[in-house]
Amino acid sequence: MKVSDAMTSQVSTAAPTDTVRKVAQVMAHVETGAVPIVEGGKVVGLVTDRDIVLRVVAEGRSFDSPISEAMSEGDVQSVREDDILADATAKMANHQIRRLVVLNEAGNLTGILSLGDVAKDYGAKQVGKTLEDISAEPADAAAQ
Repeated sequence: MKVSDAMTSQVSTAAPTDTVRKVAQVMAHVETGAVPIVEGGKVVGLVTDRDIVLRVVAEGRSFDSPISEAMSEGDVQSVREDDILADATAKMANHQIRRLVVLNEAGNLTGILSLGDVAKDYGAKQVGKTLEDISAEPADAAAQ
């Protein structure tokens, strides 16, 4: 099974200059916990509801500040549409994350793959294993 068979292809995005409030409203409207931040057609970051709570609410920042102040940027983990779903779940486990952005060959956003998508299309056993791996303490932390 390929990533494209399981991913959510209807993805709401935001620009780095959109306000935290606007992005939170998008999350509420489409019932999602993550919104890719796109600039010039490329994913430049990802913001989750947790990012908003920790980086805006907890720090007392304005909801009218740009979402770029709350987003995770840099190495946003992604997969390609044609990647094998089992490889994508392994990537989730290795990076201890619950969702991946999905890109086409040109590097443009085409979807998001979440653990929920995997559960729906791949099976509860695989999701249980992936979630167990995501939640495990990293090997280097255990050695300390």
